[in-house]
Amino acid sequence: MAKTTWFDVLQQHIKIDIDCLDTAETKVLLPFVPFDQTSNQRLVYVQMVDPENRDLFLRTVKERKDDGWQSILDCMSVRLCALNKDKIQGRFLLQTSPFAAYDEARTLAHARSYAREFAAAGISPGHFCIKIPSTGPALNAGRTLLKEGIRTLGTSLFSVPQAIAASQAGCLSISPYYNFSWYHADRTQWPDVQDPALQHPMSPRIVQILRAYKTLDETTGQPQPMLKMASFLSAREAMAMAELGCAHATIPENILAELMALDVETNPPPPYESAAPGVPAARLAHLVVTDPLAGEGWDGKVAVAVDVDYLADGGEALQQAIEADPMTKRGLKEALEMFKECELQSRAAIEEALKQI
Repeated sequence: MAKTTWFDVLQQHIKIDIDCLDTAETKVLLPFVPFDQTSNQRLVYVQMVDPENRDLFLRTVKERKDDGWQSILDCMSVRLCALNKDKIQGRFLLQTSPFAAYDEARTLAHARSYAREFAAAGISPGHFCIKIPSTGPALNAGRTLLKEGIRTLGTSLFSVPQAIAASQAGCLSISPYYNFSWYHADRTQWPDVQDPALQHPMSPRIVQILRAYKTLDETTGQPQPMLKMASFLSAREAMAMAELGCAHATIPENILAELMALDVETNPPPPYESAAPGVPAARLAHLVVTDPLAGEGWDGKVAVAVDVDYLADGGEALQQAIEADPMTKRGLKEALEMFKECELQSRAAIEEALKQI
């Protein structure tokens, strides 16, 4: 009899997205069909310079040589997605430039550029989604994009105000980061706990986001963004997403491999209570009034201000909320800086290729 793995259990409760653009992985390594395929500036760069994609890259550079590096990058990003057109169930996700995170017009222009490239590749609006940073200007762009039939995902998201703003922007989904970038860089800072759903410091904010969305659903009657959690460092963390009430989990290759290798009989997963998308397990209900990330000086109150217009005046209220929360402020800044560095690497690779034509 085949063993039951942690992956088998998780897949029964949550949609699993793949966090890569590697066609070899989707063709050979995965014994399942991912729901969505997401990416970011780092993942695009890695695949763009991969020798396996060299011919596609050079062809794209030659075809778009008169359009500038950004146009070449947008086209190449979509063409990498298109290689997997028949290998996922849902949507392809690409991320707008981090350099445009605080510029509504530039975010709009970049999202529309992606949309044109997806159309040229034969990928309909129902099969892609544009990731935009969870800042006031970018989310205001998301509100406009929704009117144009372009769905968005709020990324670089660490707080309840950001999640509410993403709802006000009409985002299809959000991807809160379960772990901050400095946890990845320095594992001594990572909260490697045995029961992440209960013990990880980000779990309370996830519970609070879902409470806010429940309130907004009841008061506005509008559908709320799906939670597609990202940034995992262990299989235990990925398993916790179903119990936290998330709809999707965006899981990288190494964590997928770990989930598929762990046998539930010989390696029991963390404690688990039944939950449904949008409804955390009962044993986690008390997390709604805690916030381990608030730090010293926290007044002990968890304010979920669903009646605040976080997008008014270019997102002024959202920016104030970000500035007032040191962990969100740092998390957003470091995420954007990382993606900027990766985008510059892509630009350099394209400009070098242009010199050789």
